[in-house]
Amino acid sequence: MPTVKIEKLRTIIEPNIDNTHSRMFDLTMLAFIVIGMVTFALDTLPNKPAWATNLLFTAEVITVIVFSVEYTLRVIASERRLRFVFSFYGVIDILAILPFYLGLFVGFGIDLRSLRVLRLFRIFRVFKLLRYSRAIRHFGNVLHEVKEELILYLMATAFLMFIASAGIYHFERDAQPENFQSIFHSMWWAVVTLTTVGYGDVYPLTVGGKLFTGFLLMIGLGVIAVPSGLLASGLTQAKNKELESRTLADSDGVQGEPSADE
Repeated sequence: MPTVKIEKLRTIIEPNIDNTHSRMFDLTMLAFIVIGMVTFALDTLPNKPAWATNLLFTAEVITVIVFSVEYTLRVIASERRLRFVFSFYGVIDILAILPFYLGLFVGFGIDLRSLRVLRLFRIFRVFKLLRYSRAIRHFGNVLHEVKEELILYLMATAFLMFIASAGIYHFERDAQPENFQSIFHSMWWAVVTLTTVGYGDVYPLTVGGKLFTGFLLMIGLGVIAVPSGLLASGLTQAKNKELESRTLADSDGVQGEPSADE
């Protein structure tokens, strides 16, 4: 394929809000992703009539064909094709279509029931939204901005979860040996307590365990609030940067315009 056509193809398939053809391509692919998700969900319904099964299969075939064409175009338009194939989006794209072909061609002559697990991989089509959703890409940039803080938060949460598991094990192991057999058995209680979910399937009976739980519940509010604050702060900073860049671009455009006297 000539280089000029490849460049034109690249401008269409790569997200570009200023390009009409690129926007139409993104919207079309988003529509097929949604169709794939809906058919995946509807296909799990029991006792479907024959016409519904046939309709869902037809929609599945059309969706796979569209995704296959898209994947082929992306490989052709990629500057480093092998790198794209093994990239995150490349792997997601192939996983979105590969189970269908495996079930269609490999299934001949063998028990198809063993291939039903491949249908679960259709859920990877949801990840294709990452490429086409501008809001999700923006959120990804925010995560990149606050990744160090989030890593520190996750490490502190894991440490706190271990402390909580060890503490409740100390207080409740004699009163409830079946629920708190070890620190590892106590981690389920620590998770639901620190997240303030509290399913009620495992709860303390001793006075020390109840006091310890009350203390953890107050800490658990912070466990939920910290990442929310980090993400909110990151979104605000990203929005401010975007506004500043737009303002600079507009001011440069105004300065570059010739005056009426000229």
